[in-house]
This record gives sequence, structure tokens and C-alpha cells, in this order.
Amino acid sequence: MSTTELRLALPKGRILEEAAAIFARAGYDLSPVFGDSRRLVHECGPLRVLVLRSSDVPTYVAHGAADIGVAGSDVLDEEGRDLYEPLDLGIGRCRMIVAERADAPVDERSQMHVRYATKYPRTTREYLRRKGRTAEVIKLSGAIELGPLTGLCDRIVDITQTGETLRQNGLVLVDTVGEVSSRLVVNPAAMKLVAGPLRTLIERLEAALASGA
Repeated sequence: MSTTELRLALPKGRILEEAAAIFARAGYDLSPVFGDSRRLVHECGPLRVLVLRSSDVPTYVAHGAADIGVAGSDVLDEEGRDLYEPLDLGIGRCRMIVAERADAPVDERSQMHVRYATKYPRTTREYLRRKGRTAEVIKLSGAIELGPLTGLCDRIVDITQTGETLRQNGLVLVDTVGEVSSRLVVNPAAMKLVAGPLRTLIERLEAALASGA
């Protein structure tokens, strides 16, 4: 690897395509990542791109296996890692919400034991703390909407774009925890070790975001 090559961690899926479009406007051609779906490391000029699960991007960047990455603010808030976040890329926008069964609403004035199921236990506990509520938090990895339908929990905390999945499962939104978007994240040590290339990349991305499509 050359001294000017940056290691970029990107998440699989829709965000990969949206991020590649922004990098293209900034002068970085990431098209090789779409050539062979079995490859996980791609050489893209001055960038070596690692394609990872979205939840793994902050881990690779925090431990220095990647210099920079693109990660959702939901993942970043949940993990709470010490990473520099110079840019909000404005992609992958959605909301983190609280939902419950339409036919079994929670009475917040009662003393009932309430259970929340979520992929985001840390964020959920912080949300409950802000609201001054006490509840049990259950961590799930998938199919969060199934929790209230089976009696596992009373409410869920999850991300949504349109709310259609909630409606299809008889759930209704009761609160918004926060807005979610994808950020450029940087390893703090990389800010010193590869400061020049990083500064150039960040400035080009800023210009690309400012210019729009």
C-alpha cells in the first residue's frame, strides 16, 4: 500500500450506492466495488475500499483497520466510539421511532411493567432516561416488529423510512427518538498519520455536497 492510499470502510447495500455517487462527484471512482460482489477489498485509485456490514464500519475505523468510513448515526450513537465525524453526508435518511400495537396502547400513567425491544439498547436506555421513564430493554437482532405481536414486548425502538412496515404489522408510531443519516467518520490517529490525503478527501466531499447532484 502506498503512503498516500487511504483505507475506506463502506457499508453494504443501498448506502454503498449512495456513498459511491457522492465520492464520484468528489473525483473518486468507486465503480470497482460493484464489479465482483464476492470481493470484500477493492482497489479504487487512491482508496482501498472495504465493504462491510454497516454495524462493523465503526469498529474497523476505531481500531485503525480503516482510516475513514461511512456509518449511520444510529450505529454511531449506539456504539459511542471515539471517532471524528467531519461530515454529515445526508444519505440514508430515516427516523428512529418508538412504536406499539395499535390495539394495545401503553398507558404511561399506569404502574405497569413496560418492555421495549430494539437493536439499539444503549440508545433506547438513553431515550428512556431523557423521558424520565423506567422500562425493561430487550435486545433483538432482527424482525423487531414481531416483538409486540408475540407478547415479547410492549413497544419497539427501531428505524423507519416510510412507516409502511409498521402499518402492515398493526403498529403505530408513538414517538420519535431522533433523525438518522450517514456520516463520514475518521480514525483520530489517521488525522495525524495521513493528514494530507484525508484533508484533501474531506474538502472534495464538502465541495461535492455543496454543489448537489
